[in-house]
Amino acid sequence: PGARASSLTPGEEMNGSGNLMDFLDEPFPDVGTYEDFHTIDWLREKSRDTDRHRKITSKSKESIWEFVKSLLDAWSGWVVMLLIGLLSGTLAGVIDLAVDWMTDLKEGVCLSAFWYSHEQCCWTSNETTFDNRDKCPQWQTWSELMTGHTQGAGGYLLNYFLYIVWALFFSFLAVSLVRVFAPYACGSGIPEIKTILSGFIIRGYLGKWTLLIKTVTLVLAVSSGLSLGKEGPLVHVACCCGNLFCSLFSKYSKNEGKRREVLSAAAAAGVSVAFGAPIGGVLFSLEEVSYYFPLKTLWRSFFAALVAAFTLRSINPFGNSRLVLFYVEYHTPWYMAELVPFILLGVFGGLWGTLFIRGNIAWCRRRKTTQLGKYPVLEVIVVTGITAILAFPNPYTRRSTSELISELFNDCGALESSQLCDYVNDPNMTRPLDDIPDRPAGPGVYTALWQLALALIFKIIITIFTFGMKIPSGLFIPSMAVGAIAGRIVGIAVEQMAYHHHDWIIFKNWCRPGADCVTPGLYAMVGAAACLGGVTRMTVSLVVIMFELTGGLEYIVPLMAAAVTSKWVADAFGKEGIYEAHIQLNGYPFLDVKDEFTHRTLATDVMRPRRGEPPLAVLTQDSTTVEDVEALIKETDYNGFPVVVSRESERLIGFVQRRDLILAIKNARQKQDGVVSNSVVYFTEDAPQLPASNPQPLKLRRILNLSPFTVTDHTPMETVVDIFRKLGLRQCLVTRSGRLLGIITKKDVLRHMAQMMNQDPESIMFN
Repeated sequence: PGARASSLTPGEEMNGSGNLMDFLDEPFPDVGTYEDFHTIDWLREKSRDTDRHRKITSKSKESIWEFVKSLLDAWSGWVVMLLIGLLSGTLAGVIDLAVDWMTDLKEGVCLSAFWYSHEQCCWTSNETTFDNRDKCPQWQTWSELMTGHTQGAGGYLLNYFLYIVWALFFSFLAVSLVRVFAPYACGSGIPEIKTILSGFIIRGYLGKWTLLIKTVTLVLAVSSGLSLGKEGPLVHVACCCGNLFCSLFSKYSKNEGKRREVLSAAAAAGVSVAFGAPIGGVLFSLEEVSYYFPLKTLWRSFFAALVAAFTLRSINPFGNSRLVLFYVEYHTPWYMAELVPFILLGVFGGLWGTLFIRGNIAWCRRRKTTQLGKYPVLEVIVVTGITAILAFPNPYTRRSTSELISELFNDCGALESSQLCDYVNDPNMTRPLDDIPDRPAGPGVYTALWQLALALIFKIIITIFTFGMKIPSGLFIPSMAVGAIAGRIVGIAVEQMAYHHHDWIIFKNWCRPGADCVTPGLYAMVGAAACLGGVTRMTVSLVVIMFELTGGLEYIVPLMAAAVTSKWVADAFGKEGIYEAHIQLNGYPFLDVKDEFTHRTLATDVMRPRRGEPPLAVLTQDSTTVEDVEALIKETDYNGFPVVVSRESERLIGFVQRRDLILAIKNARQKQDGVVSNSVVYFTEDAPQLPASNPQPLKLRRILNLSPFTVTDHTPMETVVDIFRKLGLRQCLVTRSGRLLGIITKKDVLRHMAQMMNQDPESIMFN
């Protein structure tokens, strides 16, 4: 996209020889844009937006039409947010409905209308009784449909076989679509979005194709029964929607800094529809994804998340008039003594987070460095095959992970038909139905505990290998499933202890016989929060998402205790969460705001050129010819060049971008007569009067940045790192008493930080 250069100022019509217009009066296209895999200059983008705004404000006083235009410009931000909310909410609803239907398709089909999921099929049935609500004649498993038998080994094996075939078909389709049409649609997308929001450019990552393919393959990947969720990818989908609508308004399409404000808000909308948690979405964007988050973006994110949640609620994909699948209502308060198991769940979450990050990064590194990376399709098919073969026999792993979490969070009411609620009932109880006291566990609960323990081991191992494959894969749901299974097991254990030993001191004051005192579902919820916190290192946004997700407002303290514990435990083994670890693995230039730089080095230790290296490539203000500039561009691959008064004095005047130089010279040779190879390039206010025989000079003052950021050679490196972080610089020039000494780029800072932490500085690959 074309954009005005920041340093264009009106005036300067006549150039040195007095008859030609300065060709830069009409700014040519593409000045001020960036190449792929480069970092944007936030200061420059900000000043360009300020110039644009000033121009619009001064024009708006001239006529009614200009005033209307300025109003439209001011409102365009809110319009973009509205559109993002509507589109991402609609896409999320469609994805939810499609996933429901396709997950059930692996087990059977609805005869009355094949596009109904199992639940929808049995809603409309008249024959469904309360005990057998899953049995309705309209819904038939594949073995019933093909052989007419439901029972027996033959029917089971046929269902088993078809379950695996469907799973393989879905995942093969997903990985093929990603490979052929949109390679950027794989993974969760959050590490890349964090990098893009920090000012990096990855062209096509948020494009139309990526949006389309990611939406389709997300449904296929989740339906294939792999251990992955749709939550992380929905953030990517929402950011693609944001990028799509940015291109409609020049205010955003031509300014990379402004575009990133919109994308921050889009990320909030993505989490809002993923979990049905609008406030949690805004906090997630602020805590986890965004790099630059001004107050204006906070309000806009709030609005986008609201619209997105409202749109999803209108579609009502779960049919329960709620935004989420996991809505629970617990009837009992929690007691102080229960904080001990809650904190233990926090410790488990932190340990699982560490294990997962280490295991997953080691596996992804293997994939990058060995032959394995050449066979992405085969890898997905093998993992899907193993997952399906191991998942089918266990009822808890066979169904979709979201349904599993929903059941684990559930409180056992009088009407629950789940195995987890198979308690021994006392026949001579005369109590109201909804207030069920603690009871001894029946055989069903013990069976369920065994199956859950096996499901836990299976989930812990398979998730490490699933995340990072070449299909859309989110991490929230599998992490929550691991925690919810562990939490439910602990919850049932505590509940049975309280029942059998209610005379113990700890249970005495809050467990009277015949009263309900422990809610196992609450333990599952706390466990889910702890594991998710251990993997992503979220704290505030995590707790808010969890209580918005479940509606359990009075359980904020247990959730906070578990989230903080899991973060402390996980941080003891390594500071970075899974997203930062993946950013490092991919070598993206990301300056993490959370990292601290404590080493005592100075700017002079980091700047280039070092001792013994050739001197800095510079341009002079009035003695370089076009030919010299072209030669310099050809010989070097720097992103820009400092401009000095002369090679002797080396006093700094400004900085010029490489891309702008190339475009300016190309444009001048096409449009301006008399510019030849030995024309002199001037960066001064006015070119001197030259004799007629001399070739036409070329004035490039317009593309010169007259206020480049400078530090002295004795500035401590921690200050320099802070400046790069807070101002989002691309490069910074080093001077001593006005003389130019060298340059520090963002890449140099990252390399220096890597060296100080004894890592390989060559792992940072982009500019």
